[in-house]
Order: sequence, then structure tokens, then C-alpha cells
Amino acid sequence: MSRRLGDIAEVLGIGMDGDAGIAIDGVATLANAGPAQLGFLANPRYRGQLTDCRAGAVVIHPDEREHWKGPALLSRNPYADFARAAALFDTAAAAPAGMHPSAVIADDAVVDSSAHIGAHVSIGARSRIEAGAVIGPGCVIGEDCVVGRDSRLVSRVSLVCRVRIGARVIVHPGAVLGADGFGLAMHEGRWIKVPQQGGVVIGDDCEIGANTCIDRGALDDTVLGEDVRLDNQIQIGHNVVIGAHTAMAGCCAVAGSAKIGSYCLIAGGAGIAGHIEIADKVTVTAMTLVTHSIREPGTYSSGTPLMPNNEWRRSAVNFKRLNKRRHD
Repeated sequence: MSRRLGDIAEVLGIGMDGDAGIAIDGVATLANAGPAQLGFLANPRYRGQLTDCRAGAVVIHPDEREHWKGPALLSRNPYADFARAAALFDTAAAAPAGMHPSAVIADDAVVDSSAHIGAHVSIGARSRIEAGAVIGPGCVIGEDCVVGRDSRLVSRVSLVCRVRIGARVIVHPGAVLGADGFGLAMHEGRWIKVPQQGGVVIGDDCEIGANTCIDRGALDDTVLGEDVRLDNQIQIGHNVVIGAHTAMAGCCAVAGSAKIGSYCLIAGGAGIAGHIEIADKVTVTAMTLVTHSIREPGTYSSGTPLMPNNEWRRSAVNFKRLNKRRHD
């Protein structure tokens, strides 16, 4: 697939400088791009790579244009527009409509004729697969679930029960949605399991990473708003609510009944305690432990950065002395 640079600029609705007739047949990094490929500069730290870059053209901010002498697409958000350009060259084949003969479908399940049902898929009672949905090989869909229009379960995804997925959602391999929440009550020295009678609701245009787990609610539902993006190996506890357009990086954990606002960024390895609230437009940096509610937008951190062990040990001693010094 090849596109003229000028046509790409027109489709993206951004400016262009240089030869509009250059043929572009793919995308690549600045370091590896060839003469028929499109690169991008989003981080000034990589500006030095422009000197030896062989790309046919580069997506670049107008303020950086002087550093690149070749044809350019001029963008106020180079990374986002590069992503949009890359999508023009995505040649993934559409899954054909139909049902693999090894699939097992409950008698009262409803599967739209335009959906794709892969090998060894199981679909439980009263579940519904809407138009254009793709259910990849080995997926298990339990009772009372909905997979929305044009959504895709890549492979080996489990929807345990009462999971409702909106339109154009992508769920990557190994994810488990709708398993029991971790609800326990102590009685006479032994744990009693609290029945988890809620479900999981996933808004439109979400993406859920590989091996991520989203527990169903105890009474109310666990809810992800539209366009929420979860990385791999994330744990979302029961009755958690995550606002629209929030993104969370790998290995985060959110305990039950926490509420996270819209447009939040939660970096890798962060932990969020249960029954707290995080405001809209909050950024939590990597490995931060959030133990209390955050009421105002901003960037929040906890913990100490890496340092030689001997320095860390001395710092730990000083931490213990802080309270004593305050009372002296």
C-alpha cells in the first residue's frame, strides 16, 4: 500500500511542507525509517537522530521544522498524528462472518449473522454477540453477557458472567472479566464468601490488555467509562468505577470500590486503595501507593527513587528520626 504524502496530510487534516508527491508505503522510527517511510519526532531528546534519518518524510512540530530539511507533515501533536498516519497502513485482514464448527453456543444465546466466532469458543445462556463482533479462538463467554458492535476479543478471553461490553472494544488474550470480586467477611474465626451479584460494564472504545482482570461487583456493577485504556496485567477490584478517557499502565492494582475520575493517567505498578476517590485529570507516577482520596487535579507521587543501597539505608534511618525531631 502506497500513499502520496499530500494525500496523507489531507486525510489527517494537518499541514505539509515539501514535495506532496512523495510516495509513502509505511511508517518507522527515525533511526530505522527508509526513503519510502514516514517517521516522527515527538520528543526533543531524539532530535539528534534527524541528522542521519533517511525517512521520506517526518511528522514534526512546526517549532522543530528547522531541524529537518526534508518533506514534513506539520503537527501540533506529532505522536498522535503519527499514530493516525500509521493506521492508514494497517493491513490486518478483517475476520470473516461465520461460526467455526467447534464453537459451542447455548440455545438461547443470540449471535448476529455478521459476527465472527472462532475455534473452540463457548457462549453461554442468554448472552448476545452484536453485529461485526469478533470472538477469537478459545474465548469463553458465560451467562448473561453482551459483546457490542464491532468489538473484538482477541483470543482466550473469559467473560465469566454478567459482563456487558460496548462498541469497538478490544480485549487482548488472557483477560478475565467478571470473575468474583474479593468479597470476604470474618465470622467466628473463619472467612465467609460474600456473593458477588453485580456485573461488569465496559464503555465504548475501551481497550483491555493481556491478562488483565476486572472483577464483577458485589451488588452494583464494576464500571469502565468510554475510551478507558488498560495495559497488561492490571487488577481492577469489585465495584471500581473508572471515568472516561483514563489510561492505566501495566501492573497497576485498584482495590474494591475505588472511584477514579476521567482523563487520569496511572503509571505502571501504582496501587490504589479501596473506597477512595480520585478527581479528574490526576496523574499518578510509577510505583506510587495511593492511600487516601485525591480531590484536586495534578501529579502525585510516593516512594523514593533508586539509589545505592547504603544511601537508601541511611535515608531510611533518617525517615525514622523525622518524628523524633519534630517533637524535640
